[in-house]
Amino acid sequence: MKFQIGPGALVAAAFIGPGTVTACTLAGADFGHALIWALVFATIATVILQDMAARLGAGAQLGLGEALLHASGDGVLKWITVILILSALAIGNGAYEAGNLAGGALGVAAIIGDGAPDRRWFVALLAFVAATALVIGRYRLLERILIGLVIVMCAAFVASALLIGPSVWDLFSGLRPSIPEGATLTAIALIGTTIVPYNLFLHAAAAREKWPGGEEVAAARVDTAVSVSLGGLVSILIMATAASSLFQTEIEIRNAADMAGAIEPVFGQAARYLVGIGLLAAGLTSAITAPMATGYAVSELFGSKNSKPRLFKVVALAVVIAGCVIGTLGIKPVALILVAQSANGLLLPIIAVFLMFVMNRKSLLGQHANGLLSNFAGGTVVIITIGLGVRAIAKAAGWI
Repeated sequence: MKFQIGPGALVAAAFIGPGTVTACTLAGADFGHALIWALVFATIATVILQDMAARLGAGAQLGLGEALLHASGDGVLKWITVILILSALAIGNGAYEAGNLAGGALGVAAIIGDGAPDRRWFVALLAFVAATALVIGRYRLLERILIGLVIVMCAAFVASALLIGPSVWDLFSGLRPSIPEGATLTAIALIGTTIVPYNLFLHAAAAREKWPGGEEVAAARVDTAVSVSLGGLVSILIMATAASSLFQTEIEIRNAADMAGAIEPVFGQAARYLVGIGLLAAGLTSAITAPMATGYAVSELFGSKNSKPRLFKVVALAVVIAGCVIGTLGIKPVALILVAQSANGLLLPIIAVFLMFVMNRKSLLGQHANGLLSNFAGGTVVIITIGLGVRAIAKAAGWI
């Protein structure tokens, strides 16, 4: 079996967006290394769930939207499924896209420094770049573009972490599960920004495009494990960078661009440029993958064989336009990002249950259906995420 980088890298490109960079930065600045365990759990859980999506696409040759429709029959459950998919993707991704574009714009502003033009100009420019890539690019071209951006993003954040030099002991100390006072929603946001529901739709559709023969399941699974694990490591390094440079400094940090400015006096201009470049690449990759996921899902639900490519582009462009409009209204991107990621974490168990429901339909998936080990691992992810969600609700209600 020859290792091939593919859809797994797209998933990493999607979840290491401005939401991840912002959530990891704030978690490190506010709580030090204490929540590293949440990112480790989120990475493992993402590998488990995305592995199912990879088997669905590369093995059964089905997108997740198609599989859910097949498994739901023609009754009320089918329409509940359609509503769930549309609400989770077509509506929610407009808000996510605004955060992606605004986050990428913050990266540009961090690189330029003082005297940078109004952020809204950068939002519009990044929206144009994303829209152009989606209109002119077929899957293979988009994959190459995104893998290139992922390499740039990873190199920037790894270099910034090495420059600041987080303590290895502190990194390991954060592996012990604990939730400091006031950190529950932050922990859920870290999980929600890593295990992203729309990535399950993106991964299944992209795996089917990458391996249309249905005989490369092993390659798809290796690609998933390697790419997502590396993405999780980058997220951990972002948190460690913020924890090592900003924790207990009493410097107010609202986003990763603030981190870039805060660490420059100590670590030099190189640190600011590295964080800015990483944030820009993170915003642009997610600004492309979020519309891709929505386009795939909607075209699977409503498109005929001949109309799917056109419908994909129309829906993807609509998401970019919606994100651009929201992103230029002056809404603070950090508030938008953190609310979206926390909601993601709370909704995750529902999406995971739907995925496992599909993956246990042997009549639909045949040999690619879940076995005992996959069901145990997926069930464990669902139980833990439900527990965190219940804890967050109980905290908000004052019960604990």
